Amino acid sequence: MSIVIKKVHDKALLKKFVYFNINLYKDCKQYVPPLIYDEFATLNREKNPAFDHCEAEYFLAYRNDEIVGRIAAIINHKANEIWKQKHARFGFVDFIDDAEVARKLFGTAESWARHKGMTHIHGPLGFTDLDHEGLLIEGFDRISTMITSYSYPYYKTHIENMGYVKDQDWNEYLIQIPKEIPERFDRVGKIVQKRFGLIVKHFSDKKEALEYADGVFRLLNEAYKDLYGYVELSDRQIEYYINMYIPMLRLEFFTVVLRQEDHKLVGFGIGIPSLATALQKGKGKFLPTGWFHLYRALKSNNNKVLDLLLIGVDPEYQGKGVNALIFNEFILASNKLGFEVAESNPELELNSRVQSMWDGLDAERHKKRRAYIKEL
Repeated sequence: MSIVIKKVHDKALLKKFVYFNINLYKDCKQYVPPLIYDEFATLNREKNPAFDHCEAEYFLAYRNDEIVGRIAAIINHKANEIWKQKHARFGFVDFIDDAEVARKLFGTAESWARHKGMTHIHGPLGFTDLDHEGLLIEGFDRISTMITSYSYPYYKTHIENMGYVKDQDWNEYLIQIPKEIPERFDRVGKIVQKRFGLIVKHFSDKKEALEYADGVFRLLNEAYKDLYGYVELSDRQIEYYINMYIPMLRLEFFTVVLRQEDHKLVGFGIGIPSLATALQKGKGKFLPTGWFHLYRALKSNNNKVLDLLLIGVDPEYQGKGVNALIFNEFILASNKLGFEVAESNPELELNSRVQSMWDGLDAERHKKRRAYIKEL
């Protein structure tokens, strides 16, 4: 039977769009489902403030009345304005191992983008840099994280066979947490504190931490503005992400670096205990028991893996050792609480300054992701 493409136009189809991913990977031990509530919020035009400057359509592929694939086609008009381009994005893409299904899905997204006047399409990308991005191309034997997506090896083959080529790559690292602060980190931390008059802020409660949350995301805008595909978060988006991330904070892994003379925020780091296994146990659901697995992963001392969620440094202070101050705090807290390994966010392959953070540590590049691009 031929492949039929349906546009997602109501809540019932949106539910099928979200759950197709979960059903496709139900027997995959490395797959980590998204928190379903957050996934619906991201795709909801009324709830996600990214739709202030984005438009999107979602498509499902059917064969014999059975869903066999999905794809989102997105245009971030703000990104196109900033980067002076006419690019559409594809994301939230999953499909069975079938070349015809892949061609139909991508052909539909490409046709939509072409109709909208776009000259290229690239991805996988979401609405913002904080959504899942990049196709897994190495590390298929490793478990995903809460902020990354898994994909079967055949995705790469089918996408490349349709004429998509490399646009950017990201690396991910697994870092063995040292039992004590390395001498180099300790020395650099002391030097940078003295030279620039910096202090490290510790928090006793989330109310106090919340006072710095807005500044953290505004610093993120400054620190990431020149990175591939990044678009400055709006006021509404900052509020959206504060509400999403702050409740998950474990204060031991929320570090901010301030200039002592005026308390200007010059750097921050956010880590959280890995939620991968908890999300697997709850199958992405918060109720009826998913909340318990998430709470236990966040609060217990039995979790051995720390996710390095976000790190940002004011451009004026980049390359001057501020990262050492943040890592020193993470190392101390990790050893106190029993964490043994840390997993990095995807880091742009061309960002040598970020890659150098792991020099001198026992760090393994264990995954690689790729953004593809195709001219329309």
